[in-house]
Amino acid sequence: MPQWVTGKVLDVNWWTPSLFSLRVCADVQPFKAGQFTKLAMQIGDKRVARAYSFVNSPQDPVLEFYLIEVADGSLSRKLSELKVDDEIYVDAQANGFLTLEEVPDADVLWMLSTGTAIGPFLSIIAQGKLWERFKRVILVHGVRHNDDLTYQTQIMATQRLFKQFTYIPVVSREAPQSGLAGRITEVLKSGDLSAYCGLHELPKSSHFMICGNPQMVKDTTELLIDRGFKRHRRAEPGHISVEQYW
Repeated sequence: MPQWVTGKVLDVNWWTPSLFSLRVCADVQPFKAGQFTKLAMQIGDKRVARAYSFVNSPQDPVLEFYLIEVADGSLSRKLSELKVDDEIYVDAQANGFLTLEEVPDADVLWMLSTGTAIGPFLSIIAQGKLWERFKRVILVHGVRHNDDLTYQTQIMATQRLFKQFTYIPVVSREAPQSGLAGRITEVLKSGDLSAYCGLHELPKSSHFMICGNPQMVKDTTELLIDRGFKRHRRAEPGHISVEQYW
C-alpha cells in the first residue's frame, strides 16, 4: 500500500502546451536513480494516483516529475492545474528496477525512451555513476515533434562534459532539426541508429534500457531479441532491461 506524504509544489514549468514538469518538496524515502513513485490528488471522493519517474538525481532534495496533460485524463488534468504552494500527495516509497544497480557490465549502455519516459534516464545521468562503468552512453529520445525535445540545456551540458555521451533525438511527425526521422523501432531496424553512432552494427557488449509506451517497449524488445540479445534477469544476466508502469 502507498505510504502517502504531503508534498508542496515549488515550481511548474511548461515546456509545450501539453508537456510540463513539477518540482515538489516532500519527505520521501531514499530512492535509486531510475525508479518511480506515485503522485495523487483527491478528485471528488476518490484519491486518484498514477506512477511517475523521478527526473532529479537522488542527491537532489527537490523532487522533479515530467508529465503530459492528457485530454481525457482525470488526474493529469488536475496535476496540470497545480500552482506554486499547492499541495499534492506523494508515495514516500519508490519502486522500479530500471536502475544501474540492476544492469550488468557492458561496453555500451543504450537508453531508449519515448515521450516523458526519458525521465528515469535523466535521473541516472544526473546522478553521474554511469560514466565510470561504460565506454559509451547513448540516450535516444523518440518524440512526435521537435518541440517535444525537452531538457535540452541539461542534455547539452552533459554532451560538453562527457565525450562518451551521445544524444539522438528521433522525430516521427516532422523533419527533425537534428537526429533521425521516424520511430525508434524503425531506425533500429533499418540500421540508421547504429550508423548515426558510427557503428556498423549493435555491439555485442551492449545493454539496452528501454522505457516508453507499452507497444514501443514490446516492439523494441522483440527487435533486439531477433538480433541475438536477450532479456536481463537477476538469475540469468542478459542485455535488455525494461520498465512499464502504464
